[in-house]
Amino acid sequence: MNITVIGCGRWGSCIAWYLDKLGHNVSLYGRKESRNMQSLITQRKNEYMTFPETISLTTDIETAKEAEVIVISIDSQGLRSLCRELDALGLKDKIFVLCMKGIENTTCERLSEIIKKELDPSNKCAVWLGPGHVEEFSRGIQNCMVIDSEDENVKSLIIDAFSGGAIRFYYGSDLIGNEIGAASKNVIGVAAGMLDGVGMTSLKGALMSRGAREIARLIAACGGNELSAYGLCHLGDYQATVFSEYSHNRAFGESFIRGEKFTKLAEGYYTVPALIKMAEKYNVELPICRAVYDILYCGVKPEVALTKLFDRSQKQEF
Repeated sequence: MNITVIGCGRWGSCIAWYLDKLGHNVSLYGRKESRNMQSLITQRKNEYMTFPETISLTTDIETAKEAEVIVISIDSQGLRSLCRELDALGLKDKIFVLCMKGIENTTCERLSEIIKKELDPSNKCAVWLGPGHVEEFSRGIQNCMVIDSEDENVKSLIIDAFSGGAIRFYYGSDLIGNEIGAASKNVIGVAAGMLDGVGMTSLKGALMSRGAREIARLIAACGGNELSAYGLCHLGDYQATVFSEYSHNRAFGESFIRGEKFTKLAEGYYTVPALIKMAEKYNVELPICRAVYDILYCGVKPEVALTKLFDRSQKQEF
């Protein structure tokens, strides 16, 4: 396949490297002003991997015109702007694969919904979600992930084309649940980092159990299958998010509590306002997400927010 990968951060670069290894004709696009892209062009490597000459590196967005498949891996809040830029190219009959996790915090729309609204209806969309870290994939460590789409043919095509030795793909069957679950697990990751920051790591077991339960309620309220909260896109991604040294969201939560500067992208920070709006819209309780929101956006002290969680009225576990 002719594939353009948009986004030259750690995930976009890893995707281009991985798809090239599978034998696809891959172009990696990044903006001219991107330091990541400048480094790749001059050195053909980053801190994770070296890029073979078979991968085309470009700062020309029109490269997307020649692609059959366009994989996008950028910050979630920038997707709508990118879509409008791509729509100006007159793109039709393309398959867009979103390898990114988030919910637009101004509209509460899922990322596949943005693609559907902003691009020509002849284009199709799939999402590529699940656990894993670039640092591990680049060393050949295997993992399992999910491809989901409203179009069954697109789902099958992408799974067949993208499957290789490093990743076992599963067929997703709940686009709503998988997208919400994948986005919200980053918020749980921030909460885990906050627990690390205040020296309450022992509560991560409760965090994982109760976090999955509250997100299951939200998924169901939004029209998805609540069991998706217990699949690869949410609970299945907790190890990589709640415990891993490579997790940006966990590290951000810990740094925030300690008052340390954090310069890498932590999608959970941008997703939690959307989750709170959704909770209010659908009348769903999200106590963990609310605690994270109160700490990050309302200036509530972490110990106060945690105390509020423990002071909630006693309830049945399920």
